[in-house]
Amino acid sequence: MEEKYMPTSKRYRTSNNTFNRSLVIMCAVLLLHSSLFASVRIKDIVSIKNQQSVDLIGYGLIIGLDGTGDGKKATFTAQSLANMIERMGLTVNANIIKVKNVASVIVTARVSNTTKPGTLVDVTVSSIGDAQSLQGGTLLMTPLSDITGKSYGVAQGPVSIGGFNVQVDDGNRIVNNYTLVGRVPNGARITAKLPQPIEGVETAKEIELTLNAPDFTTSSRVAQKINIIYGEIAYPLDDANIKIDLPDSLRSPIERIKFISTIGQLKVNPDVAARVVINEKTGTIVAGEHVSIAPVAIAHGTITINISVTPVISQPEAFSLGETVVTSESQISVQDETARVMFMDEAVSIADVAQALNTIGAAPRDIIAIFQALKQAGALRAELIIL
Repeated sequence: MEEKYMPTSKRYRTSNNTFNRSLVIMCAVLLLHSSLFASVRIKDIVSIKNQQSVDLIGYGLIIGLDGTGDGKKATFTAQSLANMIERMGLTVNANIIKVKNVASVIVTARVSNTTKPGTLVDVTVSSIGDAQSLQGGTLLMTPLSDITGKSYGVAQGPVSIGGFNVQVDDGNRIVNNYTLVGRVPNGARITAKLPQPIEGVETAKEIELTLNAPDFTTSSRVAQKINIIYGEIAYPLDDANIKIDLPDSLRSPIERIKFISTIGQLKVNPDVAARVVINEKTGTIVAGEHVSIAPVAIAHGTITINISVTPVISQPEAFSLGETVVTSESQISVQDETARVMFMDEAVSIADVAQALNTIGAAPRDIIAIFQALKQAGALRAELIIL
């Protein structure tokens, strides 16, 4: 004898009614074209070669947490706390320390190599244990070192996380923003002179500007703009570097700094390569100005898959030695929507691309697949970057 229950269904569908945020983003790029690719200051797209950033890192403890610190599994936190207390004249066994208001963190900062001792800078603190939140904590004195291990600063102060993590009851929490990474504004003080270039701006006979986004066209335009104002003193070395010969009239450091400041205020029109950047995790697509598509035919359709699972109970005959067995029967049906085929003439702007994809009703995930197929077909005239 068999008994059947009403079937339960699962449905998997690729929907075209999803808000097409990818097309919105691409259209926004087009609408902002005049502001994104208009003239910009040279100082906003270059950096001086001798002025480099220095990354600093340190290991520290955050105290004063409301029971949201590291648990007993983070043995390094207990050991660090025991070592610190021992330096203060007390001896404590790290194996018996069970303090939930302390968390171990990695402290990071990035400063310019021109930063002088005594300058205050912001630092970022990131939990490395099993803490629940860094809210309300205070970072204890933490030395900051560069990649060679030499100390250049010390950090300390209250942590700001810009959110909260509240335990409502057993197993339930209310969380606003990410609470395991925070910042300490002006929390680090530079204590030693950072590594300096061999030749500083005040004594150099030439300087080099380095483009943040290397491009031969932009490099040439920067040099041309400087030469229009000051004569033939700028030379593009490659797609990233522009050499500037400092005039002999600029003898004092003050005059040199004013000269470099004036160059930074000059405006140029930077050029950008044609790129399509795709983030498959979020379904986000950002396309640049010069993206175009060759003449191509695109077919797009939607597949709906229905899976029905029916529980089946099989019972043995009366007075038999058998056992009741529960099994299931699955029925799968596939409904394939008629594909929409469209021939696309050569699209010479991102507006044409967005309008064409919107015509066939493509959702963000579909657009990602279409762009990948266009690249393989050789029809996408742009670099495809997948994050």
